[in-house]
Amino acid sequence: MKNFKLLPVYIILATLAPCDTQDVQKAIKTVSTNVKSNTLTNDEIIRGLKEALKVGTNNSVAKASKLDGFYKNAQIKIPWPADAAAMETKLRQLGMGAQVDKVTETLNRGAEEAAKTAASIFLDAITKLTISDGMNILKGADNAATTFLKNNTTTQLRTSFKPTVHNALTKVEITKYWNPLATTYNQIPLVTKVNPDLDAYVTEKAIEGLFKLIADEEYKIRKDPAARITDILKRVFG
Repeated sequence: MKNFKLLPVYIILATLAPCDTQDVQKAIKTVSTNVKSNTLTNDEIIRGLKEALKVGTNNSVAKASKLDGFYKNAQIKIPWPADAAAMETKLRQLGMGAQVDKVTETLNRGAEEAAKTAASIFLDAITKLTISDGMNILKGADNAATTFLKNNTTTQLRTSFKPTVHNALTKVEITKYWNPLATTYNQIPLVTKVNPDLDAYVTEKAIEGLFKLIADEEYKIRKDPAARITDILKRVFG
């Protein structure tokens, strides 16, 4: 790619000095040497990719863990569990919309709280990035870095998030809102009774939402020069 970019330079040099082949060749050699001196080393590539991952994960964690990071972000907002969708609809029909909305809010508050614990897990995976990992990311799809993080952090995130989600949901008194609704719904004749594991549900949705944000950050760094906020990012992804 770099040699292709130099083609116009070669043509110009040749045009300007048609009678002195040695001078032209000398000039071309000088340009080529300058380009080669700017070639990225493996170490620089890995540093650039680590920097990209740090920027992407830090931005994503900051967005997700702030107040309303999940709740007012339509992209990652956590809805009611799918197996409780019929319950939600029925309760709204019974005039309990405000209580239903409160449950939705508390689910998202739990995810926001859990997201605060993700930064150290991502950092640990990033520091272990190998040259092989780096090349796969650099040459891979637009979500290759996100996929790397998913493969290397999901288990740890799940372990970290679940107790945090449980504590967060306890703190916001989810059972105070959920249990009366579930009890009311389960008393309706012929309905399929519900009692989903809210801790597990919010944990999985929180991880899913966080990776959506990370994928967006990765795409921006790859495609948008303005998102490359350090020199090494500009060199690796420029």
